[in-house]
This record gives sequence, C-alpha cells and structure tokens, in this order.
Amino acid sequence: MKLPFNTRQFLEVFKNYNHAIWPLQIVFIVLAVVALSVIIWNPLITGKIVPLILGLLWMWMGGAYHMIFFSSINGIAKIFGILFIMQGILFLRYVITGAQTFQFKKGIYGIAGGALIFYALVLYPVAGYYTGHVYPYSPTFGAPCPTTIFTFGILVLSKDRVPFYMLIIPFTWAFIGFSAVLKLGMYEDTGLIICAIVLGILNSTKHKEIFGLRSNQLTGQMRYN
Repeated sequence: MKLPFNTRQFLEVFKNYNHAIWPLQIVFIVLAVVALSVIIWNPLITGKIVPLILGLLWMWMGGAYHMIFFSSINGIAKIFGILFIMQGILFLRYVITGAQTFQFKKGIYGIAGGALIFYALVLYPVAGYYTGHVYPYSPTFGAPCPTTIFTFGILVLSKDRVPFYMLIIPFTWAFIGFSAVLKLGMYEDTGLIICAIVLGILNSTKHKEIFGLRSNQLTGQMRYN
C-alpha cells in the first residue's frame, strides 16, 4: 500500500509539531518520570495517578498530533485521532474505578517493563539520532510511537492482567507505526512491534498465573471443606 506522503513530508510534520508545542516535550517527560516514581515508591496510589497520565498523553496525541499536525499530510489521521482519544478515555476510566494498579516486581515483569520504558525514553531518541532523525525532525516523547512504547512498558507493570479491549488500539497502532520502518526509514520504530509482542505474551502469562493461583486456592478450599 502506497503512503499518501513521503519521508520528507513526514519529517516536516515533526518539525512543525515540535516547534509549535515547545516546551511541552519537557512537560511530557516530567509526567513520565512522575508515573515511574509513583510506581516505584508508592504503588498504592498508582491506580489514580498512572492511568490519569496515560489518559492525558493519549488524548493529547489524538487531538493535537493526529488531528492538527499529521492530518495535514494524511487524510485518515483524524480517524487515528478519534481512536487515540477513545484510548485516553479508557485509561481515564481506570482513574474513576481504581480497577488497575502498577508496581515494579522482581523477575520478568519488572525487567521487561523497565526495558520497554527505557527504550521509549532513552534508546528511541538515541536510535533516531543515529539514523538521521535529529530534533526537530524527530518523534519526541508525547508523539505516538515513543509514547505507545512507553505505554506498553507501563502496562507490563500492571498488577493484574490488562483486559484485551484496552490493548486493541495500542496494538493496532504498533502495526501501523511499524510500517514506517520499511517505507519511511524510521528504524527506531522497530521497537513498536517488538514491545507489543512482549506485552502480549507477558500479559497472557500473567493471566495464567493469576488463574492458576485462584485455581489452587479453590482446590485447597474444597479439600479443606
């Protein structure tokens, strides 16, 4: 499928976006640090703080990046914008219900979640720099691809399994964004598909562990009775 824009036009969108929103890029990074700090130091309040931050980031990407900037070269960007805003609303529902908390745990979840977050905040811009995507011609944190990877890392750290419907839009964008690797030379976006697979596997495994734990508890209760 041929894209309705070329690499130069795509990078021009980032230039215009970065110039227009400066210094909000710093604010977005601060929000990411706040989310991580809460997860590390006070997991009990993560059910309110972390989904709020994710919700705001996704609504920003939908309303600002997609609908205002990306739509200038891609007619379907406004559809992406609506989907991203919907995803933001889904995260904000967690703030109201408190249905999900997040924590760093020793083992595969903590390692994988930390690795994905480190990639989003550090390795992604470094990889972009060495592939010629130098600021302002680069996707900064708060733009869809690095922020989606960051979201994957946060969701790996969820205490309970993340429902499938919460992953549909981020996973869909991971596949769409990955197309930029081959067609536009955005090689830093290779992490999108890899991180989506990591989250999918670990989220499924987490479900099995929780289910197995409950099954064992039920079995024990039946034996006791």
